[in-house]
Parts: sequence; C-alpha cells; structure tokens
Amino acid sequence: MIKNKGSVTAANGELEAQKLKQLGRAVLQIEADAVLALQQRVEDNFVAACRYMLACKGRIVVVGMGKSGHIGSKIAATFASTGSPAFFVHPGEASHGDLGMITPVDVVVAISNSGETDEILTILPLIKRLGVPLITLTGNPHSRMALGATANIDVSVAKEACPLGLAPTSSTTATLAMGDALAVSLLEARGFTAEDFARSHPGGRLGRRLLLLIDEVMHTDSHIPKVAETVSLSEALVEMTQKGLGMTAVVAADGRLVGIFTDGDLRRVLDRRIDIHKVGIREVMTVGCKTARQGMLAAEALQMMEEYKINGLLVVDEHEQLVGALNMHDLLRAGVV
Repeated sequence: MIKNKGSVTAANGELEAQKLKQLGRAVLQIEADAVLALQQRVEDNFVAACRYMLACKGRIVVVGMGKSGHIGSKIAATFASTGSPAFFVHPGEASHGDLGMITPVDVVVAISNSGETDEILTILPLIKRLGVPLITLTGNPHSRMALGATANIDVSVAKEACPLGLAPTSSTTATLAMGDALAVSLLEARGFTAEDFARSHPGGRLGRRLLLLIDEVMHTDSHIPKVAETVSLSEALVEMTQKGLGMTAVVAADGRLVGIFTDGDLRRVLDRRIDIHKVGIREVMTVGCKTARQGMLAAEALQMMEEYKINGLLVVDEHEQLVGALNMHDLLRAGVV
C-alpha cells in the first residue's frame, strides 16, 4: 500500500513541532532550576558585596568578556537606573588605556563563568594596586579571579541548557539574575523611590507620569472655560459648549474663583425643570469645589480626580486666582493615565 505523501509530511511536521516544544520547555526548566539554586548563594559574600557598593563614593565599574560582557553591560545599566551609578568597561580595552576610567573611589565588579578569563586576570594586579574593592561573579569559586576577590559570589550552574554544554545559557541567565538581585537589594537599601527612577527615565511612560506638571497640560488664558458670577445659566452653557471641557469656572470681578458648573450639575438642574434663561449661574453652581494648585504634578491631579470621582479640575494660584483648567482627556493625551 502506497502512503499519501501529503499525510506523511504532515505527520513528520507534527512530530517536529512536538519535539521543538519539548526542547524549548526543557531549556526553560534547566534555566529555571539554575536560577532557583542561586537562593542558597545569597549569603555573607552577597552582603559584603552590597556593603562595598553602598559605601562606594565613585562608580561601580563592571567588566566582562564575551557573553559575560553582554550580561555585565546589562547589569551596569540596571545599577545605573536604580540609584547605583555604574558603567561597563571592556577588559580588553582596559589594557590599552581604558583602565584610566577606574579611580580609587570606585568598586569593580568582574564577571567570568570560568573565573580564568585572561583579559580580566591581566588587569587584576592594577585593580589591586588602586586599592578598590573587587567583587567577582564566577562559576568557579576556586578560580584565580574568585580567590583574588574582595568578595566572590558563586553563580555556578549544574549544567548549561545547550545540549553540547558549550554555549553559555544557564550560566548567563544565572549571572543576570544575581545581578538583578544585587541591584534591587541596593535599591531598597538606598531608599530609591519611583520618583527617583522616573528622573533617570524622563522619556518613558513612568517619567511622564511622575514628573509632568499640570502647568504643561492645562488649558490657559482664553482657552479656560469661565464666566462671571453675574451671568445666566444659558450664557454659562454657551461657554461650556465652546470650550468643550464639560465644565466652566465661575469667577468674581477680581478673577477669584467662586464656583464651578459641570455637565453633572446641568443634569441635576434639568431634573428641576427650571428656565435656563432666567436662572443665574450663582443659583446653581457648586461652591467649594476641588481645585488643583499651579505647579502640582499631573499624577497628583489624576489621583484627586480618581479619589473624588470627578472628570475635571480648575487650577488656581496661591491667591485663589483662576489660572487653568484640565480634564481627564488632557491627562490621557499626555500619557499620565
């Protein structure tokens, strides 16, 4: 009996798909086990490493070759963005002038799975001569790098996820995880806050959310919906329609805010079946409304809106003079929401 070629190909494809899934899951399990094993290595040397970096008056200088260099670069970036100034130096370049980037007030973090990387061993005597603390992350606690360290953190793994045992896989994942453990421990110890993080990420969503002032998003001058306290309700409605913020401020002759009238107020007024042409705005406005202060963070304004379940805020200065207005849509456009 001759088999259908298409069905054979489909069957082979299904077997290949299953095998690929199994291989992928096996790799993830091996690497997960490697990371979990690190929990037992967070002990005295880990604490010592953290203390040296907390006491550092200069920068944390991270070095590493090859894949360890890529991991080191990421660890340095994580340190820097979480309150521990750091940068990466290529150890090969360090032997040709870049060693001058390391000063006596710095701390050096050297990464090597073998602990025998020639380029790093070459510069170790010079690092020792500077008298800077040397923290090593190695996969061999008996290596020359580990033995020469001020504090060595063991990041060894039972096996690489690579079936040949050659490509750095589990070892780089473990080292990266330990770097994160160090960075987050330092972050907590320094009392580093979300606002501090935002200052080093001004272009990101968090930076916009935490650093943006309402002055930068509020409507000002002729774009503020406002009417005098002497006008009728119908005139106030015209102003609300023209400005499109779902509200209007009511101000005294001297520009001082005396009240607000919103879409919600309008619905309540219409339930009373009053004549909008005869009723003055003073009779139906809300007094003692919630206001935002000039210079307030946009995130604080958002918090106020959410807490009081309102969609807009009027902005006043220290003399209660009306200087701006904003609503939830303005915060949404600014990326604060």
